[in-house]
Amino acid sequence: MLLFLDIDGVMVPAKGWKSPEFLTDGFPAFSSKATSTLQHLISEDVTVMLTTSHKQNFSIEEWKSIFKDRGINIKKIKSLPENINSISRKDEIVNWFSTNNTNEEFIIIDDDKSLNGLPDSLKDHLVQTSPYIGLTEEHLEIIKSLLSKNLQSS
Repeated sequence: MLLFLDIDGVMVPAKGWKSPEFLTDGFPAFSSKATSTLQHLISEDVTVMLTTSHKQNFSIEEWKSIFKDRGINIKKIKSLPENINSISRKDEIVNWFSTNNTNEEFIIIDDDKSLNGLPDSLKDHLVQTSPYIGLTEEHLEIIKSLLSKNLQSS
């Protein structure tokens, strides 16, 4: 399974009134709820596809370390291509799917409202978080339901 994952507003809630806590690697700490929820989603057959605007700031090995230092061991991490044209997250994801032929099951976890404009074939796989709360256990049921529904329709 491919797990398209944003960071800000998903793993790190965006609280404008409060600066996030930064760990020694210079990246913000993840919320405990988001960490716990993501741990439930990660398995040997899951590839995390980073969609975050931070994706090019760190190498894949550094990303693995960032997740591991926050209690999440991910073996397979990739990222969308660098967004050199400053296109929307929606267009980044649409472009990725138009150039990558995959039959693999996928979920998109993001708080970006532009993703409401995704084509239905992609939007049906979207789990949208509140940027102020991030990923929570409640999202697990939504994800399980989406995966079940998408497996039945394939």
